[in-house]
Amino acid sequence: MERLQAAIEKARAQRTEPESPAPRPERPRPGPRPSAAATAEAWDKLSELQVSRIQMHRMRIPAYEGGIESAPYDMLRTRMLLQARKNGWRRIALVSPHSRCGKSTTAANLAFSLSRQRDLHCMVLDFDLRRAGLTTILGQHSAFGMADVLERNAEFAEQARCYSGNIAFGFNNGAKVRNPSEILQSPRTAEVLDEITATYAPDIMLFDMPPLMASDDNFAFLQNVDCALILVAAEKTTMSQIDVAERNVAELTNVMGIVLNKCRYMTGAHGTEYDYY
Repeated sequence: MERLQAAIEKARAQRTEPESPAPRPERPRPGPRPSAAATAEAWDKLSELQVSRIQMHRMRIPAYEGGIESAPYDMLRTRMLLQARKNGWRRIALVSPHSRCGKSTTAANLAFSLSRQRDLHCMVLDFDLRRAGLTTILGQHSAFGMADVLERNAEFAEQARCYSGNIAFGFNNGAKVRNPSEILQSPRTAEVLDEITATYAPDIMLFDMPPLMASDDNFAFLQNVDCALILVAAEKTTMSQIDVAERNVAELTNVMGIVLNKCRYMTGAHGTEYDYY
């Protein structure tokens, strides 16, 4: 862990003067917040998410039940919320340099961890339009996907599922999507997100994004979020991949941080005190 952090800092220090980041499009100022009654009614209309405990165990979602196994995700949740509140961030993208970094699994665990924050309303939206990652992990079936919502072929409420009354999931249905990059960079997508925000007034929106090295989908969309959290896989993601990912993301939005995932060996400084639980 210390070597990873030191290498990241060294890479930053060795950079030449960075280019000016691309200008981020100004999002329209939000209108008046909907009344509490209207927001509550919108959330109540969402279909309930039904999940299997066996499925959650099989897909490694310990945050579903909480407890000691959920502690790392609870810690990540809390640190994420602290940064979001400090900086006034609401839209957070989860990105990774390549596939199999555990990004969708982390998104699902964060969702269930956030559900225990009863004063918060959050959304977790699967914006990897080429895959149905969250749908598979949570064992769901949906007639519509997020691409249908973004193209205005379906309403968000038609395919969203709500858990615990305060977490809304936006799924993909596994259908092949034509031109996902063009969908994500369309002004219509920004408009739809603003409409969802106006209707449901979520405190936090998490976007499960495609791998950076897989396509240009992220580059088409990241200007629509407030920040991005970069997830990397221990023993798989190289330092050069981390550095390039951080550079690319920083050109488009704020970098919230880097999460080392799939780490099998932790020192006492970074581990969890199991006896406390």
